[in-house]
Amino acid sequence: MNLALFDLDHTLLPLDSDYEWGQFLCRVGAVDAAEFARRNDEFFAQYQAGTLDPVVYLEFALGTLAAFPRPRLDQLQAQFMAEVIAPAIKPSARALLQKHLDAGDLVAIVTATNHYVTAPIAAALGVEHLIAAMPEVAEDGAITGKLLGTPTQGHGKVAHTKAWLERLGKRLEDFDTVHFYSDSHNDIPLMSVVSHPVATNPNAALTSHAAAQGWPTIKLFND
Repeated sequence: MNLALFDLDHTLLPLDSDYEWGQFLCRVGAVDAAEFARRNDEFFAQYQAGTLDPVVYLEFALGTLAAFPRPRLDQLQAQFMAEVIAPAIKPSARALLQKHLDAGDLVAIVTATNHYVTAPIAAALGVEHLIAAMPEVAEDGAITGKLLGTPTQGHGKVAHTKAWLERLGKRLEDFDTVHFYSDSHNDIPLMSVVSHPVATNPNAALTSHAAAQGWPTIKLFND
């Protein structure tokens, strides 16, 4: 068995699910659109520039989730999946995932976006294993707004991936081949410890780094 790891946003999806979730909440009037959009845009720009403090952002994102009763939050999530995510899932992304699944590879999505937003996306893509920022959940199912553990970003993706494998009784070294597909220079730490890093729809910084390292580059989307 080999291992295939995938970033989510701009890698398997031609959008940023976290950012689009915020835009969706603004559009349906669930949050103060002007203030939320300002902060969301600010965080997104920081992410693209590689200057985002993941803890500060996650406290903002999870705090937003905590503002809704769980039934209302779940209704919003279902609407978001139907209106935003489902139309954005491309056959090219499904085909790449299916290639690894058909080969019998252990497949996982490793994303900095929180687990609540991304769990139904992973399910829609047919991926069982998801490594994502974990929100604290109360006994009644309500999201408290707190982060459990550490962020799954940058070097955090390496730590969380190794911890996930350890829970399965495995290590990265146990696999003959480990692919990791990502679009972002923020994922260079994890890309640097796998046997087959693949720059996927890469941003400018990752394009340059991948060329210098001799890493392959693929594009799943035309835009």
